[in-house]
Amino acid sequence: MTPKPPPIPHQPHLPQTLYKPLPCFMQPKLALIPSKKTTYIKFLNLRSSQMKMLAVFFVLLGFVGTTFGGNFNQDFDITWGEGRAKILDNGKLLTLSLDKNSGSGFRSKNQYLFGKIDMQLKLVPGNSAGTVTAYYLSSLGSNHDEIDFEFLGNLSGDPYILHTNVFTQGKGNREQRFYLWFDPTKDFHTYSILWNPQSIILSVDGTPIRQFKNQESKGLPYPKKQPMWIFSSLWNADDWATRGGLVKTDWTQAPFTASYTNFNVLACIGASSSCSKNSSANSWFSQSLDNTGQERIKWVQKNYMIYNYCTDSKRFPQGFPPECSVA
Repeated sequence: MTPKPPPIPHQPHLPQTLYKPLPCFMQPKLALIPSKKTTYIKFLNLRSSQMKMLAVFFVLLGFVGTTFGGNFNQDFDITWGEGRAKILDNGKLLTLSLDKNSGSGFRSKNQYLFGKIDMQLKLVPGNSAGTVTAYYLSSLGSNHDEIDFEFLGNLSGDPYILHTNVFTQGKGNREQRFYLWFDPTKDFHTYSILWNPQSIILSVDGTPIRQFKNQESKGLPYPKKQPMWIFSSLWNADDWATRGGLVKTDWTQAPFTASYTNFNVLACIGASSSCSKNSSANSWFSQSLDNTGQERIKWVQKNYMIYNYCTDSKRFPQGFPPECSVA
């Protein structure tokens, strides 16, 4: 399934520098890039009554699926591309390719209602302008929910843009964009989605970059009822992806290839059966950012965010979306 390009009315100007981290004196004390083992997640303190409510909720959700370093043959289906998507190394590696005739994509065999999902990607190298590598969760239909990582290709020497979005009940337009502090084409890096009833947290190599909180108590929608598949695709979007469509795909560089490995899934599968309340795998269900994680998000957004819908007054002259004003 080829995702539809989201509306991007204001494409930021791209500098000519490439993935240069800020000098140490500009970084706060808590802003050192963590190792992959570092976590900024804390467990919420729950009273026994709350734990009982969670136990009931697990029964209604579905059973926990646990996949560590999973096998692409067992856990995913190639959905389009006519041979351009390949599963290699006995299921440990998956590659997507794009040429002038078609892109390619895959989808998880299971749907998930809440979970923690990690995927390692190595993006299209060189002149990737016009291409988009999308990795996201989504349900289907006009009122679908969706959580997006999209990597917008660029000219050689210019950085990739990481485009994120959250859809609830068919409504998106919640874009935040970032540069990365490394070259994502040189090696595999881990991109994580933590989705539970409290919030959605997007992370890169263990560093949280965005949080979307559940604000239903204030009348704002939150994705919690529709199980979602894991999707990924590599496709041509040169009408909008690079500098607002000014830079087109150079097909002499094709085929373009992105690679995937080492995916981990801790999640409730589907919306029926039972979640094992005694399983340690359920710890993600009650996780949230601690103070250090909050500091990291602030640092990333201060130094690497290049677009935030919540500050785009030209796009929203009548006022920002309601979640932008909620603390």
